[in-house]
Amino acid sequence: MLHGIAASPWTLALWVALMLPCLAIVVHDLATRNAHLMSLMKVVWVLTVLYSGPLGLGIYWLTGRKEIADDHLWRRSFRSVAHCYSGCGMGEILGVILAAGLLSLGTVWVSVVTFSLAYVFGYALTVGPLVQDGVPLRKALWEAFVAETPSITVMEVTAISVSLLIGGAAGLGDPLFWSALILSLSCGLLTAYPVNVALIHFGVKEGMMDPRDSHHGHGENGRQEHGADPQAGPA
Repeated sequence: MLHGIAASPWTLALWVALMLPCLAIVVHDLATRNAHLMSLMKVVWVLTVLYSGPLGLGIYWLTGRKEIADDHLWRRSFRSVAHCYSGCGMGEILGVILAAGLLSLGTVWVSVVTFSLAYVFGYALTVGPLVQDGVPLRKALWEAFVAETPSITVMEVTAISVSLLIGGAAGLGDPLFWSALILSLSCGLLTAYPVNVALIHFGVKEGMMDPRDSHHGHGENGRQEHGADPQAGPA
């Protein structure tokens, strides 16, 4: 039954009809009410909503705005997983389109290519801000590896499995291909969330800072996610 629903072009049309207003809402809110957020987090939230529509908007609304009443582990964990998700999702989309859609590779190679691209994009999105924040490259590479590998692995194993299970041999011109990809992205987000809860709870990550305090600037946001300062060890 799920396969039949996913294969319908009306399902894809409904998704687009739901996602576009959500995207417009988050862009407007970021421009008018939460313009103080650092540029990276604005991109993170736009991509999260682009990938997951109403789910992404709900996560942003409850955890990523200055209007939140307070901040707790569950909110920090959603901001952290969204940060990971924005990069990994981009890599996954490119990987699935390239490996499954254009090259029609077998399941193993689709998985390898997609996972690799998702990991590289997610990893780079973590390393880049750390280096910009003054962390030595070698230290940034290690901190990002420790902090992001568990989350990326769980996210992408889930997402790739769902995409292959539902999409099967569907091509780029088949609505099933895109429906499976959309569903896989959100499944990856949800399964990686408890991993981020655990990583933050046990001090491996600190989580993205409280958006109510983000007027302090880009540097503090970067340090809050992965360490207290450039000279400190992993969070």
